Amino acid sequence: MFDNLQPVSLTARAAQEVLHIMRTKKIPEGYALRLGVKGGGCGGVSLIIGFDRQKASDLTYQMEGVTVLVDKKHTMYLIGKKVDFYEGADTRGFMFVEVP
Repeated sequence: MFDNLQPVSLTARAAQEVLHIMRTKKIPEGYALRLGVKGGGCGGVSLIIGFDRQKASDLTYQMEGVTVLVDKKHTMYLIGKKVDFYEGADTRGFMFVEVP
């Protein structure tokens, strides 16, 4: 019943930047975007974004033309989050934002 629900989403701008990075940085075939957490940070975990190969414990989603991997154990930390890409005079990069 809940198999198709996505715990996290990508904005179109973030997806466009991911695809650009995959092309220009020559990310190897078989790699996908990984969203997850690692220990540490103020709340006990820090959100992470990177490229990785699929593992047995991963859930796989298609978002805006990007294959996204999320370890099943990390799902609860990503619920209600959206990955956006910000580009301004002061900084540029990916960020996790709360979905209202």
